[in-house]
Amino acid sequence: MARVSFARHLYRFFPGLEGQEVHVAAGNVAELLRELDRRWPGFALYITDEHGSLRQHVNIFVGEEMVVDRRHLSDRLKEDSHVYIMQALSGG
Repeated sequence: MARVSFARHLYRFFPGLEGQEVHVAAGNVAELLRELDRRWPGFALYITDEHGSLRQHVNIFVGEEMVVDRRHLSDRLKEDSHVYIMQALSGG
């Protein structure tokens, strides 16, 4: 199962994520997000737009590589993948 880590900022909107080591059985990033949304309703919509594409200010890394397919989220996952989901923050 892929191990999933989250930027701390996401805990504000999904407090159930904090302090959890999340493991998800998924073949690609889209499947992973569907499972996370099943566990934490609204998560996928927060991360993706109405078409299912990754939002502009969200990045997902599989290992040390940023996902390539931001539109369909078809990047493959392995059993031992470490996925990191983060939202870019801006401000002045």
